[in-house]
Amino acid sequence: MKKINKIKIKLNGKYIKILDKITLLNLIKKMKLPINKVAIELNQKIVNKKSINKIIIKKNDKIEIVHFIGGG
Repeated sequence: MKKINKIKIKLNGKYIKILDKITLLNLIKKMKLPINKVAIELNQKIVNKKSINKIIIKKNDKIEIVHFIGGG
């Protein structure tokens, strides 16, 4: 039986456990957020959306995701 490794990260101020070796893009997809309407900060640095499919989330990473909502 294969053991599933999980890591602990801080997402929007809360500690959560996620699968090890997941990409930032997969995390956003799992959260069901529209990629074109979010801003992402990883360890206090703004992330270029063109590279999110290459960024592997590591243990103790701090991620902030802001979702833009239109209105009037």
